Amino acid sequence: MGNPYLTDPRKKFYTEKFPDQEQNTPALQNEMSPKPDCGEESYKGYNRLEGRNALITGGDSGIGRAAAISYAREGANVAIQFFPGEEKDASEVKELIEKAGRKALLLPYDLREDGAATEIVTKTVETFGGLDTLVLNAAQQIAQPSLSELTMEQVHDTFKVNIISMFETVKAAEEHLEPGSAIITTTSVQSFDPSSSLADYAATKGAISNFTVSLSTYFASKGVRVNGVAPGPIWTPLQLDNGKLEGQIPEFGQATPLGRAGQPVELAPVYVLLASDEGSYITGQIYGVTGGKPIDL
Repeated sequence: MGNPYLTDPRKKFYTEKFPDQEQNTPALQNEMSPKPDCGEESYKGYNRLEGRNALITGGDSGIGRAAAISYAREGANVAIQFFPGEEKDASEVKELIEKAGRKALLLPYDLREDGAATEIVTKTVETFGGLDTLVLNAAQQIAQPSLSELTMEQVHDTFKVNIISMFETVKAAEEHLEPGSAIITTTSVQSFDPSSSLADYAATKGAISNFTVSLSTYFASKGVRVNGVAPGPIWTPLQLDNGKLEGQIPEFGQATPLGRAGQPVELAPVYVLLASDEGSYITGQIYGVTGGKPIDL
């Protein structure tokens, strides 16, 4: 007789083909079918981040939303940066953070703009009185069927949002990060196995992986840990805002060894571990949450 306490990872979340769908910019989690599971109902906290003050970029939906919900339920105050126009999703996250008894701060900023990444740090510190946990997660992903259709404007914007803003955010945050603080980046399986239709996105993710390891060496002597998370195909609004080529949504994630796309909540425990004192001897690492797709630096 099978053990009722075991859950088959192949069947734990949505396993069917996704309805073919797309959204205009910016895509909203609230309008997805099915809606991603970011732990709104399921994530339980154990005070592992009690007293922390966190800033999460791209925290209104998807992976950033899952991190924000888990951090609040683990005891942290949470500020979330989001792209203007995503207020509906962001307001839901704010409500969930406050329901957990923590302070929430909404930061509608376009990270393509010079100075935006600095301002979100400044406002977080002003509101919470400090900053010790930085999750660099915001990203732009736009698939193109050919190199000729990939404009240099898109390339510049993707690099600004995905990696250049990370440099600016960390530079602004450095003076506030006391020993015991943590920086967590979101890279991707695309860093290690790039798709030709995501050339600019994959290139930034490769840069983020390199940046993470480099930054960990720099901050180790300051007592600040730096790690990265490399998701595989995760069901988020990023996929519906031109993030996949036409016709690819129904089969999204089904080519993984586990046979399905991941849900954002499945990454939350990793972000919590890397921010908490339970990860005190972990730095300079990239954690793959990919449904079995390999990663290798």
